[in-house]
Amino acid sequence: MKAHTSETQSTISPEKALNFLKEGNQRFVNNLKANRDLLEQVNATREGQWPFAVILSCIDSRTSAELIFDQGLGDIFSIRIAGNFVNQDILGSMEFGCNVAGSKLVVVLGHTKCGALKGGLDAAQIQGMGMDNLNHLINHFEPIIKEVIQEGEEYSSKNGDLLERLNQQNVRSAIDDIRNQSSTLRNLENEGRIKIVGANYDVETGVVTWL
Repeated sequence: MKAHTSETQSTISPEKALNFLKEGNQRFVNNLKANRDLLEQVNATREGQWPFAVILSCIDSRTSAELIFDQGLGDIFSIRIAGNFVNQDILGSMEFGCNVAGSKLVVVLGHTKCGALKGGLDAAQIQGMGMDNLNHLINHFEPIIKEVIQEGEEYSSKNGDLLERLNQQNVRSAIDDIRNQSSTLRNLENEGRIKIVGANYDVETGVVTWL
């Protein structure tokens, strides 16, 4: 499989970009990796890159977007932060990927059993450990937890049902933030030049489901 070029990228619609990822995950799950010469792709992309998608995912070591979507060098922009949420710098990276470099798809990829979200649910214990920057990160999830927790429900990472509802709502919240905080990406989507979608990766099966 060849690396994308400016010409091939220009022929990709947002829907086609999404299908590339869906097909790639099917190959991953079935252990049918596409035949690629990665060193050839290094050579092919030495003068430039033409990725078709921007993927925001967690830093979790099991969720490498290139692997779970079976993509090669130059295929996707991969943005990673614990808990796959957006901030101004990440939005700027997405704007570059789509409005400057020509990507046609933005994916917010959550995953089951997310440690960052567990940290949000167990914030009281973690805050006593003296890690100021980690505390800042996990506090990001508190408003989303309040959206999904039910009256009388256990407020803990041990509550697997709550954790998974939080995971999916966190993805939806990130998508809302992208649309609300980036007029560039919102306009590109409204014009049909990109799609912004959410997905969830199951760390037990390798399957990506689309929200």
